[in-house]
Amino acid sequence: MRIRNPIFVPGNRQTMLEKAAGFAADCIVLDLEDSVPLGEKENARRLVALAIPSLARAGQRIVVRVNALHTGLTSLDLEAATGPSVDGISIGKVRSVADIADCDQLLSAAESKVGLAHGQIRLIPWLETAAGIVRGCEIASASPRILAIAFGAEDYTREIGVPRTDEGVEIQYARAAVALAAHAAGVIPLDTPYMPFRDLAGLERDSAVARQLGFKGKFAVHPDQLTVIRKTFSPNPEEVDYARRVVEAWDVASAKGRGAIDLEGKLIDVPVVERARKLLEEASDSSAAAPGRES
Repeated sequence: MRIRNPIFVPGNRQTMLEKAAGFAADCIVLDLEDSVPLGEKENARRLVALAIPSLARAGQRIVVRVNALHTGLTSLDLEAATGPSVDGISIGKVRSVADIADCDQLLSAAESKVGLAHGQIRLIPWLETAAGIVRGCEIASASPRILAIAFGAEDYTREIGVPRTDEGVEIQYARAAVALAAHAAGVIPLDTPYMPFRDLAGLERDSAVARQLGFKGKFAVHPDQLTVIRKTFSPNPEEVDYARRVVEAWDVASAKGRGAIDLEGKLIDVPVVERARKLLEEASDSSAAAPGRES
């Protein structure tokens, strides 16, 4: 499952849930957590349960973000969200491997109730606490359900008691640590949302930084962000063209028994070629994927 531009949709906003059928996102994240006030949780569960079948019929992949374990609301959320049309569950403020085990157990029980095979629904934990980030690789490796891990900058900065800035100096270490943990565990790293949703130039800059850190996608909070995020996390034509030249030059040199070559003033060896081949695979996946619809 390719995830570049997942988008949050508040679970208690029926109009937004209806519009989500046309979003050009890799998956729709139906939110029962931060965007839903406490008094609206039950209404959100009801609306999300009703929206899931119609979104699935529209061809959307569906992830539901449930409330964190410490809230006591997780089981109720999972009962409302678990079904054959749901691809994944996202859960926030994961602090330890034990949290993953608890979530896995709750999700298994919810799957059994609706006749799904154990492990059918994937898991996307959020690392947004100091404890969670320090244990990132352990958490990301804790269950075969885990498809991706996500970095949450807002809760992280709240916990460590610093303001969020446009420059993002305060999140540099934690952000990079989450991306590295994901790669070490072999799961997808997803970056924190960019909250000034009308600033698309800022979003592009922030997404480019995240891509350089190794993130493979970024959460959107508004449909206007989707195109920018998808473009940034997909290989651009210049990258693809250079990667092709690298592979072609390497293949010619390898046939002559050479182990390293000079291409346009740069030394090309095995790691560079492998990176080029991987980028070409990503480009092929991007062009083969359905573009989706956006409203």
